[in-house]
Amino acid sequence: MLAITDLIVSTSILPKTLSIFWFNSREIEFNACLTQMHLIHGFFMVESGIFVAMAFDRYVAICHPLRHSTILTKTVVAKIGLAMLLRGCIIVLPSILLARQWPYCRTNVVANTYCEHLAVVKLACADISVSISYGLFVVFFVTGLDVAFITVSYIQILRAISSLPTKKTRLKTFGTCGSHLCAIVVFYIPRLFSFLRHQLGENMPLYFQVLISNMYFVMPPMLNPVIYGVDGGHLHCDHQPRTRAHTGSQQNL
Repeated sequence: MLAITDLIVSTSILPKTLSIFWFNSREIEFNACLTQMHLIHGFFMVESGIFVAMAFDRYVAICHPLRHSTILTKTVVAKIGLAMLLRGCIIVLPSILLARQWPYCRTNVVANTYCEHLAVVKLACADISVSISYGLFVVFFVTGLDVAFITVSYIQILRAISSLPTKKTRLKTFGTCGSHLCAIVVFYIPRLFSFLRHQLGENMPLYFQVLISNMYFVMPPMLNPVIYGVDGGHLHCDHQPRTRAHTGSQQNL
C-alpha cells in the first residue's frame, strides 16, 4: 500500500515538472490543476494514515506477538487500507471544491512546479479565508491526530520493550521498528519544512521555496524503497545462519 501510494504521488507531480524543465511546457488546464491538487494532497493523507496502520502493526507484533496473525488478518488489513483511501480522498475534497468556485482575475502564474493548494487559491480575487482555515484544519487536526496515534503506539512499544530481560533482546526487538521510524522521519520532516515555508515564505528566496515544496513530495517516494530494501536485505542475511544454528532447539519447541 505504501509503494502504490508513493507511486501515485510521484506520477501526479513528476511528469509535469519534467515537462517544464525539458520542453518549457508551463501551462496546465484549470481542471487538470485541480485534479493534480486532489491527487497529491489526498494521497499525502492516505500515506499518513498508512504510517498509522504500520505503527499499529508494530504495536501488535511486539506487545501481542501471539495474536498478531489473528488480529491483523488479510481482511482487516484490506479494510484498513480502504478506510485510509476513503479518508484521504474525502477529507481533501472540500478544499478542491472551494478552490474551484473562487473567481480568478489576477495573474494565472503559479509560483511552483505543481498545483499546490495555497499557491493556487492565493491567485483568487476573493476572500479565501475559508480555504486557508480548512487547509490549516487538515494539517493540524488530521496530520496531528496521525502523529499522536503513532506516538501512543510507540510509547506502548517502548514500555513492552523495557520489560524484556536483556539489553540485546531489547535492541533486537526495537530494531524491527527501524525501517518504520526512518520512513516516518523522511515523510514528516519535509512536511514540517513545507509548513514553515508558508509561514516564513516572504523571507525566503523563491527558488528555495520551490525546492522545499518539491522535496516535500519527491523525497519520501524516492527514499522509502531504499529504507525498506536495505532493512529487508539485512534481515535476510542475518536470518539464515541463526536458523541453521538453532534448528534442533526450534524442533524441540
